[in-house]
Amino acid sequence: MSFFEALLLGIVQGLTEFLPVSSSGHLEIAKAIIGSELTPSTSFMFTIVVHLATAFATIVIFRKDIKSIFLNIFKGDKADRKFSFAILVSLFPAAIIGIFFNDFIEVLFSGNILLVGLMLIATGILLILTDQAKDRNVELNYFTALIIGLSQAIAILPGISRSGATISTSVLLGMDREKAARFSFLMVIPLILGKVILDLKDISSFTDSNQIYILATGFISAFFTGLWACKLMIRLVKRARLKGFAIYCGSIGILVLIWTQIF
Repeated sequence: MSFFEALLLGIVQGLTEFLPVSSSGHLEIAKAIIGSELTPSTSFMFTIVVHLATAFATIVIFRKDIKSIFLNIFKGDKADRKFSFAILVSLFPAAIIGIFFNDFIEVLFSGNILLVGLMLIATGILLILTDQAKDRNVELNYFTALIIGLSQAIAILPGISRSGATISTSVLLGMDREKAARFSFLMVIPLILGKVILDLKDISSFTDSNQIYILATGFISAFFTGLWACKLMIRLVKRARLKGFAIYCGSIGILVLIWTQIF
């Protein structure tokens, strides 16, 4: 992978992590288009690193919320403590899949473009349903947090948008749109950080200076584009403007399916 390819893929991750269009799916599509010859393990590691970058972008934007979450666990009021523990509950489904099915997940990131196309179409359908849903101001509880966590676990599949799946699930369950976006972006931080900790041994095996340079380039470009995309997504969710993303996901999904038949 060249410097330009790493830069491009980092930008793709930064833009698509927060927009409901599947960052992992777009990374796989971009790798296929540029003809990336990364091995499945290296490709998966690059995906982990750029996801870490967008997690840091989320931490920067929601730093005050994150501080409050930690403080509220010990001395917040009932509602604040409930929100903090709901985030912990939401982690269980994806954490279990990540720990026990890691090898299977890695295989999914080895150029399975057909799967990406199908899942992008599914994401588009989900976004249309969300755009038409009405706010019912349902309060977050541990059961809804678990359901949202299940949607995040399903979004491990490349082509399913994590932010799209979790925000859509929250809104369809009746949560306020702004709260749904806030919860979605906060719940992924410990998950990504935990995944990186588990994979530290693999990251340390990248001793080649060129590989480290590529990972660093992807990280930096994903971080700065992620800062902008996160703020944009929050504004769009509040205004219920997801139909355009639904059309985009469906269109790209269909094009990907056609691509797989031609090439």
